[in-house]
Amino acid sequence: MLSLTAAVTAVAADAPKPDFSGVWTVYRPPGAAPGPGRADTGAFPRDPPFTAEAKAKVAEYRALVEPQGLTPGGACVGYGMPSAMLSSGGYPMEWIQRPEQVTVIYEAHSEIRRIYVGAAPNEKDMIPSRDGNSFAHWEGNTLVVETIGLKEAVDQASAHSDKAKIVERYTIGKDDAGRKVLTAEMTLTDPVFYTRPVSATKRWLAVENGKLLPYDCTEPQWEDTLDKLRQEKATQAKDAAK
Repeated sequence: MLSLTAAVTAVAADAPKPDFSGVWTVYRPPGAAPGPGRADTGAFPRDPPFTAEAKAKVAEYRALVEPQGLTPGGACVGYGMPSAMLSSGGYPMEWIQRPEQVTVIYEAHSEIRRIYVGAAPNEKDMIPSRDGNSFAHWEGNTLVVETIGLKEAVDQASAHSDKAKIVERYTIGKDDAGRKVLTAEMTLTDPVFYTRPVSATKRWLAVENGKLLPYDCTEPQWEDTLDKLRQEKATQAKDAAK
């Protein structure tokens, strides 16, 4: 016979979980008019607690692209985590939820995240990517997602190394107007790029009967542009040294 504590735990584990399925857009407070500064965009600190290594790499990247006015988005490169969750340029996203997997589709750049629920991460099987590899478990009605296996990224607002880990905690509730709201509490830990963890909270508003529009892009163009700029910079440095 199960103890009372074990029985309660078993019932809680089998209880229906919140369904995050549907289209979500950037949250705006009740009555707020559209426009810059009125959306709950969520963001890490504007002055990140970067390590010396991170500061040097970010500075090198910015010196490379800013004179040309270049950005990843301008070359049709997806945001990657954590920027995909925190910003996505204000575009909506869609969640498709199954017991064993949650699929998140961001309209911006048609980025797709697959979050494996109940699966244990195995770093040997991971292929590093801009969005990383995401695994989740339930803590009551909170979906806790851990993302690792990221590529180093200095070309997004939340720059990070390939040792970064992102933990997201998702819950559903309602605001003062009775609208369904998805809240994400996110913490980024990175022993290479950050001297301490950084956190942010982002809210999304449900879009009833919402649909995403196509947004097709590719990444190679951006990589080629950066390589070309680096080659030109190296050539100029050699010529100057003659």
